[in-house]
Amino acid sequence: MMLKWSGALALLGAAWALPVAGQDTTLYRGGPIVTMDGDTPQTVEAVVTRGDRILYVGSETGAEAAAGKDAAIHELHGATMLPGFIDAHSHFAVAMQMAGGLDLWDKSLPPVTDIAGLQRVIGDFIAREAIPPGGWVIVWQYDNENLAEKRHITRAELDAVAADRKIVVLHQSLHALVANSAALAAAKLSDASEPPPGGMMLRDSDGHLNGVLLEKSTFLMLTAMPQLTPEQKLARLDAAQQRYFAEGYTHAQDGATQPADLAFFTSPEARAHLKIDLALLPFYTGLDALLADPGIRFGTYDGHVKLAGVKFILDGSPQARTAFFTRDYARGDPAGHHPWHGKPIISQDEFNRLARKVNDRGWQIFVHANGDAAIDMAIRGFDAIGIKAADDRRPIVIHSQFQRPDQLADYARIGVGPAYFSNHTWFWGDVHRSNFPKEVVDFISPFRSARAAGLIPSNHSDFSVTPLDTRFLLWTSMARVSPTGVVSGEGERLTAYEGLQALTTGPAWQIFEEDRKGRIKAGLLADFVILDKNPLTTPTGGIRDIKVLETVKEGQTVWKAKGD
Repeated sequence: MMLKWSGALALLGAAWALPVAGQDTTLYRGGPIVTMDGDTPQTVEAVVTRGDRILYVGSETGAEAAAGKDAAIHELHGATMLPGFIDAHSHFAVAMQMAGGLDLWDKSLPPVTDIAGLQRVIGDFIAREAIPPGGWVIVWQYDNENLAEKRHITRAELDAVAADRKIVVLHQSLHALVANSAALAAAKLSDASEPPPGGMMLRDSDGHLNGVLLEKSTFLMLTAMPQLTPEQKLARLDAAQQRYFAEGYTHAQDGATQPADLAFFTSPEARAHLKIDLALLPFYTGLDALLADPGIRFGTYDGHVKLAGVKFILDGSPQARTAFFTRDYARGDPAGHHPWHGKPIISQDEFNRLARKVNDRGWQIFVHANGDAAIDMAIRGFDAIGIKAADDRRPIVIHSQFQRPDQLADYARIGVGPAYFSNHTWFWGDVHRSNFPKEVVDFISPFRSARAAGLIPSNHSDFSVTPLDTRFLLWTSMARVSPTGVVSGEGERLTAYEGLQALTTGPAWQIFEEDRKGRIKAGLLADFVILDKNPLTTPTGGIRDIKVLETVKEGQTVWKAKGD
């Protein structure tokens, strides 16, 4: 009986591969094809796709027989093909919002190394773009740690640039901003204003607001800023997805979807334009509306869009000194006051209560937690709900940056998927060492220890917090080095294959799509990235110089390098 069932299941599993009229068939060959199927590297000679699925994976002779005489041939010419990269966490909507603002990552700008330089760049932008009096000036990718003064620019210093424009300088972490007087007034903020629970407003020595808003206080400014209309979003949508395709991503995430963006991305107009798979994480502050909507569906695609789960934020950013720790920051709070170990964004009781509602509905829980105290909160919340690994609920703790070794066993017991962030070792490894002991910083994003504990980690850029660069992200997981040459956790370094797993099979598992994407295997989506060099044979120092040549989504080329 078991043999009969096995045969029947095999026939059912193969049924998808039968020729279908009008479906294109393509044979890929001529370069190493890394399947990512298994815990050790496997390469094959050829792959055949039919329509949006992979038909055959194996030898070139077998591929020719499976493809048939009318198949298109895609010669790799020595390039390396991998499954399309999966974005484990970023903010897709920001890719649309950044257009029209001042991006300090723009390589055509002079380097900003001090407050005077930042003032000049903002002033030049206002003149170049002819922003009129009363207009808004939005600056992206500001990091006070990159300034010689090692402090935030102030409202007075922004007023000195253009007091008659509304200037908002967004911190790279997206957990803080600095506003000038005109922008504060537009948000109806004054010296008498008090921060909301979970927010901070910094003041000068005289008690006046100095323009720095952190955590939930930033929402007061963000809601006052100009909002993109649905028409503007639609006009910028293709450029945003092309930005991801250019990095080899075939799946993107919007990691804290606001109600207006949720309505836009699920609209017929947006769905008609999306080619990339887009996972939305509606923000927990809109949970009541989600629960009250009988038509809401999580975990299934409508076109290329799915609601993946609900996003909670438990603490802030370690580089902005707002993450929640069990130990004090050596440099104090964002204003330099001691003692300070951060504080949670929401209470334990509130998180437990709301997370239970999400879990009871069968929706996946995604939690932002950076400091070890915030990770403790996540663990206590999951335990209060009663989530266990055997339940296969796969709660995701995004960042899990300053995880303690003892917390790994809790993750394994609960079945948590850690979405790590190796880029921190480059961008802020030195900053973290100014606040915490070496042994704490060396355990940032503990990939190897997590794997040893039986966890399935992923790696992400948190764009726009760090650049959307997949090869750089792979390199930081392997090198874990800062610009000054300091290695944060040599024992946590990954091999190239393990690093690639954190960009493919790891994130696929974390979103319950391991049988749909993340590997080159018959029956899965025909999502590929083609690179000019094989990461498995490239020395670590050369990983970040690898180029994306082409990205294929469901059998169709969606991006190709110019001149290729």
